[in-house]
Amino acid sequence: MHETLPVLLMTRPRAASERFVAELDRAGGRFRPVVSPLFEIVQTETALPLDGVKGLIFSSVHGVAAWKARGLKLQIPCYTVGQATAQAAQAAGLRPAIVQPTAASLVKELLGAGIEGPLLHLHGTHTRGDIARRLTFDGLYTRAVAVYDQPQLALNETARAALVGDAPVVAPVFSPRTASLLAQERAKAPLLVAAMSEAVALALPPLHIVFLKVADRPDSGAMVTAVLETLDRAQAQIKGSGASPDEG
Repeated sequence: MHETLPVLLMTRPRAASERFVAELDRAGGRFRPVVSPLFEIVQTETALPLDGVKGLIFSSVHGVAAWKARGLKLQIPCYTVGQATAQAAQAAGLRPAIVQPTAASLVKELLGAGIEGPLLHLHGTHTRGDIARRLTFDGLYTRAVAVYDQPQLALNETARAALVGDAPVVAPVFSPRTASLLAQERAKAPLLVAAMSEAVALALPPLHIVFLKVADRPDSGAMVTAVLETLDRAQAQIKGSGASPDEG
């Protein structure tokens, strides 16, 4: 019976992958998990220009982790992309004042809120959204510092074997960078992808994709729903029920 389940290929950093697998388990998903991160998180030792800073911006939980690891304490608000980032910030003793689902919506909200700068955006070396540049261009001076790196990792043998096999592989993809890294891999197996956003989906075309589901919102809950739907589609394909995968 185990062999009739679709492969779930998790390519996020290991801790995040394992948390998401646990979420899918709790939601009733049935799959064979293969965890093979395409990058890891390595904190940098870059100095933070904190003089006069009136607020912090975090666009990922990794930025919050880097701040927490430095043991810094500032009684200033923070502004985050995503509820998971806001929750991590609160757990780290920070005070999330504005939470938005995307970088673009956070920039728009900050510019309309009458906030005084300078702000400081703590991010990774590979980042999207140009938050600091866009805010500064529109008059809210924002500094930006890369507080963690995301060096690429090679897929392990189990993941590579799944991608060149015959069984359907379900791949949740959470960022454009992960998508671009995955797109470099050779894929022969039917690949069913659940993408976090349209920007993620656009980075995937070279892959052998037979089904594509974009999450309704760029958050973990919507991704769980999207992945469960994608797993169902893969299971139907395995059972030969006549459900023919197509783009969705």
